[in-house]
Amino acid sequence: MAVTVAEEPWESADGLRLRRAMQTELAARYNLPDRETEPPTAETVSVFLVARDSGGDATGCGALRLLGDGRAEIKRMYVVPEARGTGVATRILRGLEDHARRHGTGSVVLSTGVKQPDAVRFYEREGYRPIEGYGPYAGEPLARCFTLELG
Repeated sequence: MAVTVAEEPWESADGLRLRRAMQTELAARYNLPDRETEPPTAETVSVFLVARDSGGDATGCGALRLLGDGRAEIKRMYVVPEARGTGVATRILRGLEDHARRHGTGSVVLSTGVKQPDAVRFYEREGYRPIEGYGPYAGEPLARCFTLELG
């Protein structure tokens, strides 16, 4: 499957559709509304990437928020179910990591959750290591946080 990953506006129709699909899936998995205390916005993300298949359909997205302490946070990583396992998530993740490196970031952090074992396996496979909860995820029992040192 030919996949392209490119920067797009946070407010793009496809970006909004993908982020809504992610929120719907998470609400179903956790049976909870979104409780994120500091959700990303167009003003707080440094880059928003959208993956598209060879037909131009948006199949995944991810954002990066620079934290200002030498770290960046990966936000809103999502791939539509029918494109999972095809390398889309890896392409988005590499694009976010490359963007972080270009901005002098030494490491990236992210949070996923206990009811997302597929995401936990993905990040571990990609070299991310578990860390204690940070920021709004400190002490959150449903959160699983990870980091990667950018070489």
